[in-house]
Amino acid sequence: MSTTITVNIDQINTLDISPAVEVIEQISSKNAILSNEQQLIFNIDYPREDGDPRELSEIPEIRLWFVRLDTRYPWLPFFLNWQEKEFTRYAAMLVPHQFTKEGIQYNPEALEIFLMSKIFILTDWLKKQEIPHQSRLKAMAQLLGYDLEDGLFSMF
Repeated sequence: MSTTITVNIDQINTLDISPAVEVIEQISSKNAILSNEQQLIFNIDYPREDGDPRELSEIPEIRLWFVRLDTRYPWLPFFLNWQEKEFTRYAAMLVPHQFTKEGIQYNPEALEIFLMSKIFILTDWLKKQEIPHQSRLKAMAQLLGYDLEDGLFSMF
């Protein structure tokens, strides 16, 4: 069962992450972590003018809101609903990109830095939670087109 965080334009414009904090604090409590893995969805209520062709991840105010959220919860990708593409949308909020006919094109170096940062953060966080991490993180990397070698995890 998915959990939805709804964020409105006022919260975005004032960088108010409290709606997310309330939910994330609940789902990340020690007894709830595994049952909430890959269950989180964001509903972003940000009206745009007619004819505005931008995707939500192209709106600077929304991106800034997600940057603020990511600094508070850098391990949040563990909870994002990957099947509903929440992780890739989250990455788009934090990594420079552009849209083409083929879909989203991330800046390759920025994407690599983002992914490796998340791998390091999540490895430490999952170890602290005593949750097996290697296969989870390899699957997460594959969502962004990366295959991680097993040897990487033996380095840290």
